Amino acid sequence: MLTDRFLKNRRISLTVEEHSLLEAAISEVKTRDARTTVVRAGEEIRTSTLLVDGFMSRYIDDRRGLRQLVAIHVPGEFVDLHAFPMHVLDHSIGTLTAVTLALVPHERLALMTDARPELTRKLWFSTLVDASLHRAWLFRVGRLDSVGRVAHFLSEMNARLEAVELSDGQRFMLGTTQADLAEVCGLTSVHVNRVIRQLREMGLCLFRSPQVEILDRAALERRGNFDPHYLYLKHPGATLNAP
Repeated sequence: MLTDRFLKNRRISLTVEEHSLLEAAISEVKTRDARTTVVRAGEEIRTSTLLVDGFMSRYIDDRRGLRQLVAIHVPGEFVDLHAFPMHVLDHSIGTLTAVTLALVPHERLALMTDARPELTRKLWFSTLVDASLHRAWLFRVGRLDSVGRVAHFLSEMNARLEAVELSDGQRFMLGTTQADLAEVCGLTSVHVNRVIRQLREMGLCLFRSPQVEILDRAALERRGNFDPHYLYLKHPGATLNAP
């Protein structure tokens, strides 16, 4: 099923019937190439997009055209479910890798949510997890040093991908370049290159885009001050307080 990874291993998950209802609401499945814009800020949107495969980002361009990544999405996540009530977004959405997308028209979402309040609450939960992620990203950039920022981000991506069975807890594929990491963490590409070298020399992780190998998960999470509770996973796997 296209919706198998949606809310997978979260504290709230869909029933088999709810998966079937959401699956039936999909009107179209599309593929898009890497590094393409899917939605531009200010465009009217009449569908919400479930990411089936690949990596996507939400971003904001400044007046000079310089981009700031404000979210990265992994398979199983809606990238713009909040567009259902809002219709227009204040940010753009683009692909980082080649992707497969499942589109759900808003009129079908309306019919489904009007008839199924429990499913409505679960979709709402999904958008609240997005908000929780945004708060964690603000904390990361505002309070952590450069090494901590990258360590926190890699720990988060490992946990999110592990939940949808795309990481074994130690190795995973990540559709970001060092330039993307710089935008996520509020650093320059040159600085990120130094940080990646430091993490390797500290024996914490290896980043050879697109592959990440975590050498010491507990130590990486401690260095990044990472606590997975904001992800609302069924079985949080962080070892922040491990010796």
